[in-house]
Amino acid sequence: MTQLDEATLNELVGRILGDLGGAVSVPLVRIGDALGLYKTLKEIGPASADQLAEAAGCSPRYVREWLSAQAASSYVHYEQGRFSLTPEQSFVFAEPDSPVNLIGGFDTAAAMVENQPKVQAAFKTGRGVAWGDQAGCLFCAVARLFRPGYVNALVQDWLPALDGVVDRLKAGAVVADVGCGHGLSTILMAQAFPASRFIGYDFHPASIAAATAHARSHGLANLTFEVGRAQDFGGSGFDLITCFDCLHDMGDPKAASAHIHQALKQGGTWMVVEPMAGNTLEENINPVGRLYYAASTMICVPTSLAQETGLALGAQAGETRLAEVIRSGGFLRVRRAAQTPLNMVLEAT
Repeated sequence: MTQLDEATLNELVGRILGDLGGAVSVPLVRIGDALGLYKTLKEIGPASADQLAEAAGCSPRYVREWLSAQAASSYVHYEQGRFSLTPEQSFVFAEPDSPVNLIGGFDTAAAMVENQPKVQAAFKTGRGVAWGDQAGCLFCAVARLFRPGYVNALVQDWLPALDGVVDRLKAGAVVADVGCGHGLSTILMAQAFPASRFIGYDFHPASIAAATAHARSHGLANLTFEVGRAQDFGGSGFDLITCFDCLHDMGDPKAASAHIHQALKQGGTWMVVEPMAGNTLEENINPVGRLYYAASTMICVPTSLAQETGLALGAQAGETRLAEVIRSGGFLRVRRAAQTPLNMVLEAT
């Protein structure tokens, strides 16, 4: 029998116990969000369990147990029988526009668990799981996961990092947002640049329906949404084409690159936002890589393998591989224009 190193074993078990604590917190965090417990605690705290239950219209016994679990996770603060949210905890759980609001991550984790049987079967067959066939709540979860980054960086940092693009948008440009999902990125740009015209494309009809409804609720007249694939969407002569966290999900991203190159007007720009990653596994063995590899296994790779050639770049493809795919379509210049801990922004011309 192999001799075990007790210290190493204890370290591993301790790490796994911490992981399990996070995993079993997923439904609790989602309950707290859905029932407004975080929001209410931010407003009335410090408060007892009974006070929070009354303010939120919930059963005191359930709220007491929920708060105990949250305190044990350090998700809420507990002191002398009363619970509250620190400014930092509030920033993560109770402020929707915070750049580090992570509720969408818990929603995405729940969707990944729901999706397990389909992906598990695909491991044996090698086939994919189409985007439209994945867990029912996945589309909203992914939109919510990406929202904080887009709200806090897209207009403020990412677009200004591109050569001359903001000036064109202010003057009046034509923009295609390819793989727009529920349309958050498209709506943010349309709000910021009313002189420009925006078209959001996505191959998933239900997402386009949701995006259209969102645009209507904002009363925006300078954008539309259409069902279309990245490799053959309609329209041409675009000043700017954007792809947010979707190039690696495509079945044939090289065909998409070629079509996007043709759809841009002379001197146009393609902005590609992708998950932050190094070019090797060694560079990605870190907390961010851990999350992205898991999501890639459960969502991104199955989605790509369900399409055309199924290149399956994966969420941690890395800048070098992404640049190769982008250049394959005819782009001569690719540079990293901006980055955050979670995303890289590539500019292709």
